[in-house]
Amino acid sequence: MKGRKQNLQQGMVQIYTGSGKGKTTASLGLALRAVGHNFQVFILQFMKGSPVYGEIVASRRLAPNLTVEQVGRDAFVSRTHPDPEDVRLAQTGFEKARKIVLSGKYDLVVLDEINCAVDFGLLPLEEVCNLVRSKPVHTELVLTGRGAPQELVELADLVTEMREIKHYFNSGQHARRGIES
Repeated sequence: MKGRKQNLQQGMVQIYTGSGKGKTTASLGLALRAVGHNFQVFILQFMKGSPVYGEIVASRRLAPNLTVEQVGRDAFVSRTHPDPEDVRLAQTGFEKARKIVLSGKYDLVVLDEINCAVDFGLLPLEEVCNLVRSKPVHTELVLTGRGAPQELVELADLVTEMREIKHYFNSGQHARRGIES
């Protein structure tokens, strides 16, 4: 974007994937760090629609440096038979993601759960790969979610796999406000 100092000379592509907890949380930590350095950060959350997530509330306090938006319903998405509305929301969200990434306005863009959106068939893999290939050089791009396709892994500069060893959910503990939401 003309007239705005870019914070990064070379933005990288990061992927946080795997079956363990912490992919979104890691991207939020990176976003907080970036905002601390006066970076412009945009987080677009696919397949999420709950307005009570802590990051939605916190982004209002950290505006204008941090924006978090959701492009999904507050409902379970079927992997085998996704609702047409989930497909439509993901595709509309991806068009927004494309504009955000290619605008050059943001130092860090997080596309939260985009790996899942591809894995569930809501988004075409090749379009996501093309977006990764065409990101501005100064933009750091983070893709989160289980099931990162090998094609995206190969395009990334950093890939972290979260692996579940033990999770309290398996012993009956439900999601807790401020920790999981």
